[in-house]
Amino acid sequence: MPSSILIVDDQDTLRHFLQKALIEEGYEVRGAATGGEGILLFQEQAPDLVLLDLRLPDRSGMDLLGLFKERVPELPIVLMTAFGEVETAVQAMKLGAYDFLTKPVNVEQVRVVVAKALESVRLWRELEHHRRTEREKFSRDFVRGIAPSIRQVYDVVEKVAVSDSTSVLITGESGTGKQVIANLIHAQSPRADRPFLEINCAAIPRDLLESELFGHERGAFTDARSQKQGLLELANQGTLFLDEIGEMSLSLQVKLLKVLESMSFRRVGGTRDVRVSVRIISATNQDLEKMVRDGRFREDLYYRLMVVPIRMPALRERREDIPLLARHFVLEFAKSFHKAFRKVSPEAERKLVEYPWPGNIRELRNLCERTVLLEDGDTLEASHLRLGGGPRGQTAGTLLERLQRLLVEGIIDSTPIPFEDLLRDIERGLIVRAAEATSWNQSRTADLLGIKRDKLRYRMKLHGLGEEDLTPGADENSRSVAGPKDGSYTGDDSMR
Repeated sequence: MPSSILIVDDQDTLRHFLQKALIEEGYEVRGAATGGEGILLFQEQAPDLVLLDLRLPDRSGMDLLGLFKERVPELPIVLMTAFGEVETAVQAMKLGAYDFLTKPVNVEQVRVVVAKALESVRLWRELEHHRRTEREKFSRDFVRGIAPSIRQVYDVVEKVAVSDSTSVLITGESGTGKQVIANLIHAQSPRADRPFLEINCAAIPRDLLESELFGHERGAFTDARSQKQGLLELANQGTLFLDEIGEMSLSLQVKLLKVLESMSFRRVGGTRDVRVSVRIISATNQDLEKMVRDGRFREDLYYRLMVVPIRMPALRERREDIPLLARHFVLEFAKSFHKAFRKVSPEAERKLVEYPWPGNIRELRNLCERTVLLEDGDTLEASHLRLGGGPRGQTAGTLLERLQRLLVEGIIDSTPIPFEDLLRDIERGLIVRAAEATSWNQSRTADLLGIKRDKLRYRMKLHGLGEEDLTPGADENSRSVAGPKDGSYTGDDSMR
């Protein structure tokens, strides 16, 4: 459908000339000789763009500008004015006009300005549609827990969301929902209608992270063929979520500190300061205090980031929420996979509640997805569940509890000891915890466990945690191991 344009100008010759030229460009064009006629045409059908003369016989073009922008705030309005009225046109742009043209107008200039204005409003509408879709998806997917530990988090979120600039540091194990809470803060803040952008600092090579955050100028480095806006600039007036902030290099930490202090920065290779207004929300599963003591994270940046700290509880700390989350995920995937599942049996819920969930909510969601996909029925039964990689129906929680009784309490009954299952779950659990502590970095996880990297890859493959994934063209230090095959873990030099 062609874009519609309304021309409001009392000069018949100019109006007809512009109508003819723009119709030839494929636009649908209507013309009005007075302000009153322009208002009537606007009310009949709001156009996609208005070409508006500042001087009209019955009223000021400024009046129409205010009226049209009040009805359709995103409407691009291009003013046409005599040379002596340029100052008024500049004032009109401050009130929302897209651009202005001085008379006598050049038809080629009109074509260019109209095309740019329509493209800008098209992009704006696409962005608004995307934001609206994301908000609807977030509100649909978000499950408000009832456990006291998560309700405390919600209380802090509601208070911090009121301020649209306070920095927030979200900590907690992998898979606890740190990104969800960052989204929730943004959605409840005055910045809700502005961009929410995110970046995983562990998933991008450190030498590229600076360009992603700050952008770069043309020629700043090899392959920088054009200027690029960074995420800080794109998130202006909105929120930037920095996940895995502990993976940021010390040199980049210094530059991020400046942004937090002055809300300004320079693109890579740039000489001009770019000013922004961005709320920074960061998250980590690492112990930043220990990293500060070890000299791996700047103390001044740490305190700047954690103006408001939020600790996400592990799923095992909020067991009363497990049935609620499981039912939600089962219904979600039943709809996606066109399956009949509608509920979770009491036995299955009990089994889920007893499991320790080392992968937290992410692991629960992946389990529900896998189970709904592979099983059939209208009720998810305990027999459908395969937890912790063990035999169907046997949970790692039960095995670990048995180990506790055997080694700590010294209780040995007549029930056979699942020796192999216990060893398998202990090894798998150690690998997962070590990998989480290093943000799924292959080399550091192997060092932490005191084993060779090749052996780590072998053991992870044995436990179904992932297979070798070599980054093309990377050296030995950039080898990575993918996380679980369900896609929970991603990254270039990481296993997460």
